[in-house]
Amino acid sequence: SSGINAEYGGLFHRVTSCAMSSSPEVIKKQRFKRPGRLYVKAVFTGYRRGLRNQHEDTALLRIDGVVERKDTDFYLGKRCAYVYHAEKKKKFPRRAKPTKVRVIWGKIMRPHGNSGVVRASFKRNLPASAMAHRVRVMLYPSRV
Repeated sequence: SSGINAEYGGLFHRVTSCAMSSSPEVIKKQRFKRPGRLYVKAVFTGYRRGLRNQHEDTALLRIDGVVERKDTDFYLGKRCAYVYHAEKKKKFPRRAKPTKVRVIWGKIMRPHGNSGVVRASFKRNLPASAMAHRVRVMLYPSRV
């Protein structure tokens, strides 16, 4: 059974023979079940700006499923994360192996306009290359 799992690159959790057939050639494959995501998807649409000036310290996020200003109330104060891949691997404390994955953490501050967009402040300003890319809005801290 481990040979088949290795052959498919570890996609299958368990390989068992089918109960209806006595032949060992017939096998039933069960895929790995990934856990559900614990964040809401959002898109970094740009920086807060006026006609002539833009403020890179405030990012505008469009959260999936939020289309009105009153819907943004649940997300105020929630943590958000921009996850990206760097070029070189880096060693982090509390992590066994070096990794290319990096994160910029932020917090949703207030709504922006009436269409469900929110303003978020990040520890370090998001790079312009992150525009139109995914930001994860975590469901903590809870205010319920």
